[in-house]
Amino acid sequence: MQSQLFAIIDVETTGGGIAGNRITEICIALLKDGEVVDKYTTLVNPERDIPQHITALTGIDNDMVADAPRFFEVAETIEEFTKDAVFVAHNVSFDYNVIRGEFRLLGQHYNRKKLCTVRLSRKLIPGHLSYSLGRLCNTINIPHFNRHRAEGDVDATVILFQRLLSLDEDFSTINSFLNPRSKQATLPPHIPAEQINELPEEAGIYLFKNQKHQVIYAGKAKNIKKRVLSHFYDKKTKEYQLGQETHFIDYELTGNELLALLVESEHIRKHYPKFNRAQKWPATTYQIISYVNQRGIIQLALGKTKAIQDSVSTFYNRAEAVEKLEEICETFNLCPRFCTLQSTSEKCSHYRIKNCEGVCEGSEKVADYNLKVQAAIRSLEENKPSFAIQGKGRTKGEIAFALVAEGQYKGFGFFDRSEAICNIEDYEPFLKLQPASYHTHAIIRSHLKKHGERNVVYFDLKSTRPPKPNRSSRPVRFELR
Repeated sequence: MQSQLFAIIDVETTGGGIAGNRITEICIALLKDGEVVDKYTTLVNPERDIPQHITALTGIDNDMVADAPRFFEVAETIEEFTKDAVFVAHNVSFDYNVIRGEFRLLGQHYNRKKLCTVRLSRKLIPGHLSYSLGRLCNTINIPHFNRHRAEGDVDATVILFQRLLSLDEDFSTINSFLNPRSKQATLPPHIPAEQINELPEEAGIYLFKNQKHQVIYAGKAKNIKKRVLSHFYDKKTKEYQLGQETHFIDYELTGNELLALLVESEHIRKHYPKFNRAQKWPATTYQIISYVNQRGIIQLALGKTKAIQDSVSTFYNRAEAVEKLEEICETFNLCPRFCTLQSTSEKCSHYRIKNCEGVCEGSEKVADYNLKVQAAIRSLEENKPSFAIQGKGRTKGEIAFALVAEGQYKGFGFFDRSEAICNIEDYEPFLKLQPASYHTHAIIRSHLKKHGERNVVYFDLKSTRPPKPNRSSRPVRFELR
């Protein structure tokens, strides 16, 4: 290792993450036996416009690179210059992947062992608030001139790397980082490998947090460790940016996928993470509502909302809501006109429902009609199911559950298999209350559609008889309040 060749590299680019990012400048300093033995630097024509904010940062504009060589003209030099060298950079995954991307555009493969001076600094010079090149150089008194230009950043990184070499005299840390099984080269700069190694390979949720411990991404997984690592192997711009901003990873075991989905949904609702897209905005629901019109008739109608509120009944989509409205209209001999199934100011004339008893033309008393509407409303409320979906817990002796009472998601919890659970009240000591939402509705509904009544325990809240688990795979119709 003493005579190992290291290539200290920095690139300036057109910006925009990893995908489509083109090099505008590159500098490479070759280090051997702790000393610089050669250096190569050049501007590069990126063959695209340089955005104004990048020019403001680096000072490199379109005119400066107009006559510079294009990457294919310097590719062979870069290939030869870094041959047999370890690729070293401050936040190595960025520079390395940008250069690999340029070679890939030429149909060539570029592969080097790599070291990250951010990760090495965190290991060998611990305790600093920031490990950005500028702030670290200020803190440990390394001269850093011509910042955000390739040669200026390389010169500072060379001094930093020389200092790191002096702190690792037997190369034990550097050798451990170069070990392919260490994952040091593939992990984002601010996440210690130990933190990754401690992640469980079980079902649950994980939270990526920034330097201020704010949640920036919430995810769920059947295997937390495997799923977290997959984010860092993904070279998409979003995943790269997520890795760059992540400083801490927390997790919570749930035992099974259903609870993982429900807990993930709650974290997204609570923290509104920067990098989550799904479930951040409330979706439209359709509700059957009732009100008394000017004639004193209790009228049923569909309400469109983005929040699950108190109503006669709430539905996942408009077609289901209309279907249910038609069903109760026909079952209770209601008037399609006063169920808003047709718009008319005269006698109803629904294409299918023909059993209206005449309230719309005055031949049925309003009081009698309202009694039928009230009976229809009671039937909807009485038919809201109460059940627990049981599943695998976090340990062998534990059962996990998600609880729904009268059509509304209440939360989740865990209990020991030795507990005597006979009715819905027995779940309460173990229940972690959670808010119901469109998304929890969708998760439970999807689970029931996929798995049917398997491991679902139903409760008749009016009965004192203990429930029995249902192991059928028949699909369950599930409507939230």
